[in-house]
Amino acid sequence: MASIKPQFPDQAALARIGAVVRDRLAADPAVYRIPVEAAEMFAVGQFLAADECAHLIAEIDRVAKPSDIYHSIEQAQFRTSYSGDLNAHDSFVRMIERRLGDLTGIDLSWGETVQGQRYTPGQEFRGHYDWFDVDADYWKHEDASGGQRSWTAMVYLNDVEEGGATEFTRLNLTIEPQAGALLLWNNALADGRPNQEVLHAALPVIKGVKYIVTKWFRARRWT
Repeated sequence: MASIKPQFPDQAALARIGAVVRDRLAADPAVYRIPVEAAEMFAVGQFLAADECAHLIAEIDRVAKPSDIYHSIEQAQFRTSYSGDLNAHDSFVRMIERRLGDLTGIDLSWGETVQGQRYTPGQEFRGHYDWFDVDADYWKHEDASGGQRSWTAMVYLNDVEEGGATEFTRLNLTIEPQAGALLLWNNALADGRPNQEVLHAALPVIKGVKYIVTKWFRARRWT
């Protein structure tokens, strides 16, 4: 008999991870729970010091290239930033990852390589989800590489003169970049289903340059 494709792959694992991270963050006095009902979102002010942010900005400038490879004009306008993976074997990057692991309780082997992103005036990343569409062509590869994304950890590395906010459209929430601040959110609901309410966008930078680093965690070991 042919196996039946689950409607929500990794649902049980995502529910377990969500519970672990939720309890760990709730017990940490340095963590602030952002008061939205439809998603689990947390923030940590001054997660990185000024010199650490400067170090990561220099690394991003070294590796950044146009984000993704686009196949149409429409897609090319969707994400116009520069990005690049940071060296996973670099001791400084590993230190930052260990902090994220200690904070969330997620095994670092379940996390993707830290990605740095740079936005100059006019650049943006339009509304999108971090969780994967399991009906898309890419899902077979992502399923074999660690499965669905669970939590997103994003650190702002600098203040931006104007623009560049992160907007969660369906949550009516806009977060301005603040140097060193960490933003965390669960891409799943408490029961492990993908959360449709965490649609978000990087609004266009108007003046200055925006730098961030992001680490996505999976439902299983990432390979």
